[in-house]
Amino acid sequence: MQHIEHLHLAHLTHKHSIRNYCRYVDNILLIFDSNHTNIQTILDNFNALHPKLQCTAEAERDHTLNYLDISIHRTPTNIRTTIHRKPTFTDTVIPYNSNHPTHHKYVAVRFLYNRLDSYNLHQEEYQQELNLINNILHNSSFPINPHKPPYHTPIWQKAPRTLKQNWTSFTFLGKENSYIRNIFKRIDLKIAIHTKNMIENLLSPKNHVPDGNIGGNTSI
Repeated sequence: MQHIEHLHLAHLTHKHSIRNYCRYVDNILLIFDSNHTNIQTILDNFNALHPKLQCTAEAERDHTLNYLDISIHRTPTNIRTTIHRKPTFTDTVIPYNSNHPTHHKYVAVRFLYNRLDSYNLHQEEYQQELNLINNILHNSSFPINPHKPPYHTPIWQKAPRTLKQNWTSFTFLGKENSYIRNIFKRIDLKIAIHTKNMIENLLSPKNHVPDGNIGGNTSI
């Protein structure tokens, strides 16, 4: 896609009066002058660039278009954005009472709050999203104040890293790992958690002893 954009994007944007072109992986957002051209003409031109490139188009409906995790609403004077969730969305995150490292559980919490703080939402949409986050965390048994979640620091408040981080690895045991993690924080040593209970290990022939061949080798 980068090569095709380098060769053809400038010509296509000028030809079709495309005001804005945004791409994230295989998702493209176009803003163009509908008085000059139409989406079908643009689509035909894009699909003609490469024999294996076949794009599909979704036009705005009722002045609204969904792109990635945002809904873009076009008003007579401005553009308004809200957070978009697909129909397959479920409010499922790792439950607080599950046997996972604590910092793994809070990854989703940090994501939800960072997105809330980063997106330019109007007050009404902001409150709706905050209520939804509170509901997700409540259903997952998180015992936190939703306005001050643990481990939640806005991106713009985080200090830049200036020193190389040192890491070590521990097998996940349970809450003991949290204690070990806090101890190693004092010497600025990061801990990565891993588990041996993986499909690769469970299905590995070396972990199975063949009948009648104690101590022997086997292979598949």
